[in-house]
Parts: sequence; C-alpha cells; structure tokens
Amino acid sequence: MSTAAIDARYALAQSIARQAGLQALEWFRKRDQLVIESKGLQDMVSAADKDTELYLRAQVLARFADDGFLGEEGGLDHADADYLWVIDPIDGTACFVNGMHAWCVSIAVVHAGKPVIGVVFDPNNDEMFHACAGQGALVNQLPMQAHSARSITDGVLGVGFSHRVPVSAFVPFLDRLLSGGGMFVRNGSGALMLAYVAAGRLIGYYEPHINSWDCLAGIVLVMEAGGQVNDFLAHNGLHDGNPIIAAGAHLYAPLLTLIGPAATQGRDERHASS
Repeated sequence: MSTAAIDARYALAQSIARQAGLQALEWFRKRDQLVIESKGLQDMVSAADKDTELYLRAQVLARFADDGFLGEEGGLDHADADYLWVIDPIDGTACFVNGMHAWCVSIAVVHAGKPVIGVVFDPNNDEMFHACAGQGALVNQLPMQAHSARSITDGVLGVGFSHRVPVSAFVPFLDRLLSGGGMFVRNGSGALMLAYVAAGRLIGYYEPHINSWDCLAGIVLVMEAGGQVNDFLAHNGLHDGNPIIAAGAHLYAPLLTLIGPAATQGRDERHASS
C-alpha cells in the first residue's frame, strides 16, 4: 500500500466532503423546494442527495480516474479498481428533509478489501470526523478516543433500525438493554452515530442491518480511535449490507453478549482496531 497514494486520497476526501456538505447545507436551507421520492418504507431520496453525489463522483474521477466508486444513489462503477470510494452523499435524508440536523456526508475509501479512509462531515456543526489507517482519528484537528465504558450503564448506546429487518428480531435486544439499566439514542444517521462512538460521545452502536455506504467511513473512525468493530465486509457486506456492532475496546464483548446470536450469526468474528 503506497503511503503517498493513500495520503492523496485522504486529503481529497476531506476537501470534497466539506465542499459537498456546504452545498448540501444550501439545499437544506431551501428544502421546501425539494421533490422527495420514496425508495421504500421510511427510505427517501431528494434532488439534494443526487446533486451532492454527482459532485462527489465528478471530483473523485477528475483526480483519480481509475478508482472505483460506489454511491448510494448512483451504484457501482469499476468494481475491480485498486481503490474504491464508498459514499453516502447525505446520510440521514429523512432528518434532512424534515428540518432536523442529524445528517452528514460520509466518504470511505477501500483498498485491498479493507476500509482505509473514513471521513464524516457534519456541516450543521462544522465538525469533520476523519481518519486514515495507522494515523489515528480526529474531529477537526483534535484527536478522538473511543469511550472506556465497561458496562452498558456507563453511558448512552447508539442504535439504528430499518424495516429491512423484522421488528421481532430487534425488540428483544432493546428489552435486554433497558432491563439491564442501559439507555439508547437513535438520531437517524448511522454514519454520524459511528462518528460519535469514535469521539467517545456514545459508548457503542448497534444496527441489525446497515448498508456499506452508511458505515464504512465510521468503521475506520472507530478502529482508529481505539474501538472495535465486527467484520462488516464479510459475506459480501459491501453490496448486501450486514449488521454493524461498534464499541470501545472494553465494551465490545459485553455488547456482543447483549445482542445475542444475531450479532454474529453467519458472520465472521470481530477484529480489533489497528
């Protein structure tokens, strides 16, 4: 892996995430003019999503024409490329179109089958969460560290849910969490909540099924902040999605136990942060 090649992409990811976020913020301020389409139950898309992704795709390919690109709205190009950009132009569209601030731009780069760059930009709060393999994780220019929690009672857990998963498969976990004295929050953006895990604001995050463009950037952030994450890319997770389980190093195993068999059913075992 070329350090120069990775660093060049890392710099570009931060630059275009910021610009894309600011452009999306302009859409957000005039969201009453947006035409909203449905892609499924509780799954929306708007012109802002499409416009932002087109900008990101153009910027990446103008600089790295041979790189692959997987966007939530536009799909996959050059799947066999050495570097694959995995992008959600606006993660949290439901929040975006309803005037809530829980949305962000999420950009990841995968090299040799591993996510090596993660950038999550929150334009509403001017926070850039970013990390590159082996270089640690930062919010703006301040180092991040995953929470040192050892118990679910030591802080707030982030959770996510989509109707791709039966409700009956998720509710028992919430019952165990609350019965054990834990508390949870769901803000509508998996990428942003994973960034909060990396920043130590949340003790962990669990969602029984999430798409790759919603979480790969966050995975890099959490791992580089000293946390642990399940092997999301196993079993074709890039294309089909998988569960996501992320937490500080001390809480990861207890969280797996709390989730139960659904945590690793048909999945590879977790891997530690680098």
